[in-house]
Amino acid sequence: MLKVFADRGGTFTDIVAVTNNQAIIDRLYQYPQRFLIVPLPNQQWVIVYKLLSENPEQYQDAAIQGIRDILALAEAQPLPTETIEVVKMGTTVATNALLERKGDRVVLLITKGFKDALRIGYQNRPDIFAREIILPTLLYEQVIEAEERYDAQGNQLVPLNLEQVQNDLQTVYNQGIRSCAIVFMHSYRYPHHEQQAAKIAQDIGFSQISVSHQVSPLMKLVSRGDTTVVDAYLTPILRRYVDQVASQLPGVRIMFMKSDGGLVAAEQFQGKDSILSGPAGGIVGAVQTSKRAGFELVITFDMGGTSTDVAHFKGEYERQLDSEIAGARMRVPVLAINTIAAGGGSILFFDGSSYRVGPESAGSNPGPACYRRGGPLAVTDANVMLGKIHPQYFPSVFGTDGNLPLDPDIVIQKFTQLAQEITTVTGDTRTPEQVAAGFMAIAVENMANAIKKISLQRGYDVTQYVLCCFGGAGGQVACLIADTLGMKTILLHPYAGVLSAYGMGLADIRAIREGGVEQTLTSELIPQLVQLMAALEIQARNEQTKVEEEEIVRKVNLKYKGTNSTLTVDFALDVAEMQQAFAIEHKSRYGFIQKEKDLIVESVSVEVIQKMDTPEEPVMTRTRALNKAPTPVETVQMFTVEQWQDTPVYQREDLEPEDRIIGPAIIVEKISTIVVEPDW
Repeated sequence: MLKVFADRGGTFTDIVAVTNNQAIIDRLYQYPQRFLIVPLPNQQWVIVYKLLSENPEQYQDAAIQGIRDILALAEAQPLPTETIEVVKMGTTVATNALLERKGDRVVLLITKGFKDALRIGYQNRPDIFAREIILPTLLYEQVIEAEERYDAQGNQLVPLNLEQVQNDLQTVYNQGIRSCAIVFMHSYRYPHHEQQAAKIAQDIGFSQISVSHQVSPLMKLVSRGDTTVVDAYLTPILRRYVDQVASQLPGVRIMFMKSDGGLVAAEQFQGKDSILSGPAGGIVGAVQTSKRAGFELVITFDMGGTSTDVAHFKGEYERQLDSEIAGARMRVPVLAINTIAAGGGSILFFDGSSYRVGPESAGSNPGPACYRRGGPLAVTDANVMLGKIHPQYFPSVFGTDGNLPLDPDIVIQKFTQLAQEITTVTGDTRTPEQVAAGFMAIAVENMANAIKKISLQRGYDVTQYVLCCFGGAGGQVACLIADTLGMKTILLHPYAGVLSAYGMGLADIRAIREGGVEQTLTSELIPQLVQLMAALEIQARNEQTKVEEEEIVRKVNLKYKGTNSTLTVDFALDVAEMQQAFAIEHKSRYGFIQKEKDLIVESVSVEVIQKMDTPEEPVMTRTRALNKAPTPVETVQMFTVEQWQDTPVYQREDLEPEDRIIGPAIIVEKISTIVVEPDW
């Protein structure tokens, strides 16, 4: 049987497969350059494979093609689905649709008088001095104002005008709109009118109906409405992708990674849960492998081709309820991930006075200059120029036919031209390699600042943490990032280059349900909270199948009365226990506490976690004598600390437990490159 874990990133799609089929392994051993095969202790093997996410000349979908390549199937051959046990995936399909504004056409049905509420939003101005304020593009195409109104106490002030809603929805349906977002005032607590409107939309024939009391059952009309619109906008495009995958894998159990770090069955995967699908797999992979290695305090660092994602872990996954992604506000639990537009494909350019790195990315097509598709200089090219990436240790998947190695000559040529241009404009006589090193210093500083934002600026001492680096480019800058932050320990898992995909295999099924409360925290409130959580737990369990091993996590979101900054603590029957937990967290985050203020319970959440069968770690034993050092395969020139240095190159498979390698050195493997800087 074959278990497949796939992560479709912006540049590469990573596949990690686990099998006990000897025939598959014997066949793949004939292609050592394409597939990494790692034996496990229980007569199983892990297969690691990478391919370009976009290669329209060769295939339609990278994840399906990856499975075909592993099984050595020709294009016309059907997949032998009886040999595939499960496919767990993360996807950027919805994220890309949101970024590029290519979701479905949406009509917004909202309470009369609030037609422009979502457009007005919260009047936030991220760039306070901008004279031309460009609002994000609205995701909905038309607005219908429904004659209806409940007040905050549940009194029906205006009954829903069913005939008006019917006529208006029919009109937009006739115009070709098939996705409907329904958002009424106070419906998170009093959903009757939304239910009536949804029934009308269903009878008319709308294929996607997102109602706010189901999508985000919490107070705050604007963020609840935005979340509902995002769900209506993205779910149809996600459903088409899921159906396309399922059509090629009939009868196979397919699961997708949600933004909160849990898996969900393909048929229950929704747009609102999909925005951080890919990055979430990386966080889970980094955290679980770090815990297996004995680390409890983790900074995860995922550097891919297009962007870099960083996250903080201290005993449990950190989630945030309110987030803004690609100009869209969301009010659903997502992993707290800080993303910056700096990756291996980030474009390098000189603006006439200073070096710039990103935020534009060369992607995978055309990709960096060295990809042989006529692309611009990018961060990856800087590492080629500095001798940190060598074409002979990189897969030969470049050029229009996808069979050529990286091209170092064009990189040297372009950096030489850039150095001459900089000299002409500024009089600064830097060599091409010094220019490349300057660009790398800027990229590293940008990434280190992203880590400071989630750690130092929130009161955490990063020197006590392990830096778990992964992603195709993570190992190339790991030492530089750690040096910048004063971190002493770096963890690079054997599957670091594909850890987002491996994380799909390490994840559990998770269902989270929230309920709004907005009442003062007192002992009299506890029975009401217990009752609400019991109802939420039933809802969460309805999403899952019965299993032996499961865990229930109950949380409350608290804030000081009169403030808007909520903090999440564990639910307890003892009010004093929750008050103390909140005070400790508030002091750590903000540096002060306000004992005289009451605490408000804004909302509660219940998470039902079903444990899944996860792959074992590869067993590594030492066969060499302790005093015998590993032998490098060659010595190359690498530019570091302002000079070219002789640098040994080691194959990762030649290294054994307790080997010591002193920098500068390069460790190469099939799926990533690790650069050991001097003094490491």
